[in-house]
Amino acid sequence: MAGAIIENMSTRKLVIVGVTLLLFQALAFMVGGLIEEGAVVNIDVSLAYRDDTVSKWTKMASSFEQRRLNCSFPTAKTVENEGRQYDCDLLPFMELGSVAHKYYLLNIRLPVNERKKINVGLGEIKDIHLVSIHQNGGFTKVWFAMKTFLTASILIIMIWYWRRISLLTRAPVLLEKVIFALGISMTFINIPVEWFSIGFDWTWMLLFGDIRQGIFYSMLLSFWIIFCGEHLMDQMERNRFSVYWKQVGPIVFGSFCLFIFDMCERGVQLTNPFYSIWASDVGTELAMAFIIVAGICACLYFLFLCFMVYQVFRNISGKRTSLPAMSKARRLHYEGLIFRFKFLMLVTLACAAMTVIFFIISQVNEGHWRWGEHTVQVNSAFFTGIYGMWNLYVFAIMFLYAPSHKRYGDEQSSDAGANSGEDIQLTTTITHVDGPTEIYKMTGKEAQE
Repeated sequence: MAGAIIENMSTRKLVIVGVTLLLFQALAFMVGGLIEEGAVVNIDVSLAYRDDTVSKWTKMASSFEQRRLNCSFPTAKTVENEGRQYDCDLLPFMELGSVAHKYYLLNIRLPVNERKKINVGLGEIKDIHLVSIHQNGGFTKVWFAMKTFLTASILIIMIWYWRRISLLTRAPVLLEKVIFALGISMTFINIPVEWFSIGFDWTWMLLFGDIRQGIFYSMLLSFWIIFCGEHLMDQMERNRFSVYWKQVGPIVFGSFCLFIFDMCERGVQLTNPFYSIWASDVGTELAMAFIIVAGICACLYFLFLCFMVYQVFRNISGKRTSLPAMSKARRLHYEGLIFRFKFLMLVTLACAAMTVIFFIISQVNEGHWRWGEHTVQVNSAFFTGIYGMWNLYVFAIMFLYAPSHKRYGDEQSSDAGANSGEDIQLTTTITHVDGPTEIYKMTGKEAQE
């Protein structure tokens, strides 16, 4: 009987594949390493650029922005401490989607108009500190190289996987289609369009990157639900996408909300790089609420996924009651399949946990200058490590769930009659649809009569 590579590959070769993927995962981590309360400051700011030291400056953007100051006086307000400076929180100022030019000129003015009460009550401003957060050259080289290499790798394995599926006499089942869709979304996020940002002033690069990551998030989360669900459904419900609308629907809706939230800031920044949703009290409260709700939803999703994995394990344990009646060779074969599948499910849970943690930290990091004394920063090693983990996981899923050219049991043709009876005992609910793996056939619930 034909199966997937995860079932028919020898244990020794499977261990070699696992160790190789683990080494690549480790490599992915290593390559990365006197003021009024609530005073409002009005800033007249403009930005210009040029590509050499002799040409004229070309105006890029200008705006009149407001920022609310949050300052504190570190000592007691007494006569002895008069002249000391306030300590103010950092304010969001500007965000550029690409830096395609060699030189930039920033002009900042603080106009005062007492009649209109503009910049009144700020006190004496001694100095202004600008903190620049950018992607340095070393990380840029590593990031571009990773994306270029992984794009080719995932594209090749995806073509190979679908070619093997197309050679089958049956139509692809839902699980195989979802795995292929996961490969497409991974390829989409891998495509190194960042190379073009070197020579083209594409201000929409940040927004485009967020859209690609949002599509991948929704596809990955949906895949995990379907991956577990297909090993729980009975044969009347299995292989039908419509039965998952209650689980996949909220994921799609949440991804759409993420897109709307992103457009509220990144969309406006396409024309005004000085805009920030954190500049107003209402925007700050909405952004904070969104980050908190998104984090809670991510944790609830992970708990639900753990519950589904527990149900799958319990379903497999119930099927193991059929194993003692089999011959020793086939019993050992199926016990090996169950162990491999359980191990893959645990790897899936670990990947899901890391993804949820990365998502929460990324959302917090978007506003990590606005959390007061509590800051959360994502270093390059963690960033490249998670990105590499996604690619290795997708690569492993497509490789292990590709149809195998081997057929287990061909060499035991003399025991064909006995083996057939054992197959029927173990897979009583699979007679009309051939699934991607024997575990897939084995874990389906018996249809209710």
